[in-house]
Amino acid sequence: MGTLASRFYNRLVIIIPYAWLLLFFLAPFFIVFRISLSATAIAMPPYEPVFALADGWGGFWDKVSSFSLDNYGYLTDDPLYFNAYISSVVIAGLSTFLTLLIAYPIAYGMAQAPRSVRPTLLMLVILPFWTSFLIRVYAWIAILKPEGLLNQLLLSLHLIDSPLIILNTNTAVYIGIVYSYLPFMVLPLYSALEKMDGTLIEAAQDLGCTPIRAFWRVTFPLSIPGVIAGCMLVFIPAVGEFVIPDLLGGSQTLMIGKTIWNEFNSNRDWPVSSAVATILLLILVIPIVFFQNVQAKADEAGK
Repeated sequence: MGTLASRFYNRLVIIIPYAWLLLFFLAPFFIVFRISLSATAIAMPPYEPVFALADGWGGFWDKVSSFSLDNYGYLTDDPLYFNAYISSVVIAGLSTFLTLLIAYPIAYGMAQAPRSVRPTLLMLVILPFWTSFLIRVYAWIAILKPEGLLNQLLLSLHLIDSPLIILNTNTAVYIGIVYSYLPFMVLPLYSALEKMDGTLIEAAQDLGCTPIRAFWRVTFPLSIPGVIAGCMLVFIPAVGEFVIPDLLGGSQTLMIGKTIWNEFNSNRDWPVSSAVATILLLILVIPIVFFQNVQAKADEAGK
């Protein structure tokens, strides 16, 4: 009985995450992909399904030959979508790099702090999550607008003669993304740096390494798993970000999240917007697979 119970619990531990992925990832993806193969219609919902669940598997295979990839072909004809993908990747990549530059010193300082202080520092990093994400983004509007707090401070210090135009620019988008996703970069970095053996740095310095050289030879290589994890946690959601570009970037900021929103709600073209979302998902799968391969190789090397 004990062996059967242990086998049941072992399989249950495996089944639960797969069931979660099936229900909350594969099923929504299948629905979106099905809409991307449909044709636009003046109805509610505004598309003609190529097949329905009521048809069963038999009806599904009967209609496979009628599937159309015209919506995906339309994406290649209109440069708007290609430019939106490129702009999203560039903005997300640069934002991830800036987030890493800011988060690494914070995480390093937290890891070097006394153990009694670390829980407090960790709480301060997580503290912004206690406030609504939307409210925090709206707060940056009050800070960055021409008559906002930032310009008032710079004017009072006589550092500028006229208000800076930051709101409704890509600069405001970078600021919003870096601020919003900074904890996602700090936490995995802190986890990697906090576990590091401090005697390795002492040994490197005893062998003649300067503190800076010891950092690049010992500390940073050991923190690479945290760097990769943090970059993935920031880059992947930043590519499809909609709220920050819409509120802080204005109409001139071109990102794929805003494009999908416009197609769904303004143009009412659900099939094309579903095709855009499907391609975006495939783009995001690439760094995830890359991260998994790097992680698997690191685990094998550690063994």
